Amino acid sequence: MLFALTILVATCSATAPSIPELRFTPTELAGGDKGESQIGSSKLAGVHTKILAGNPAAAGFYSILLFVPPRTTIQAHSHRDDRMATVVSGTWHFGYGTHFDEKVLKTLPVGSVYSEPGGINHFARTAEVPVVVHISGFGPTDTRYFKDDPENQKKAK
Repeated sequence: MLFALTILVATCSATAPSIPELRFTPTELAGGDKGESQIGSSKLAGVHTKILAGNPAAAGFYSILLFVPPRTTIQAHSHRDDRMATVVSGTWHFGYGTHFDEKVLKTLPVGSVYSEPGGINHFARTAEVPVVVHISGFGPTDTRYFKDDPENQKKAK
């Protein structure tokens, strides 16, 4: 019994942590590689993500920053996974429903927290300043538009 416990403890202590040790300054977060229309993003030109941890395309925990330029409207869409988000900078106007409806937008200032339940359509808008949102979930994730997928508009050109 003691031998089995020793092996278990040795195995557990030898395994890598599920996420790496991470520390980012605001300058580090603003710089670096940020791709357009990455997985879990809105597919709109100018909107991009920065992966902080994990891989949104694979099974497991992931954490991303979503960068949205000023005066951007993101139409109703959903993701397959449940996600939690925090507004890091700017003012985010966010709502739930199958189509963009300005009347149901809730204004979320810096520090606000909201959910993106899997399969539930939601939409958003920025005003005069860019917005950064921190989003975490368990992948794989995706983005499915209810209507008017920006990817279809790119293909039509």
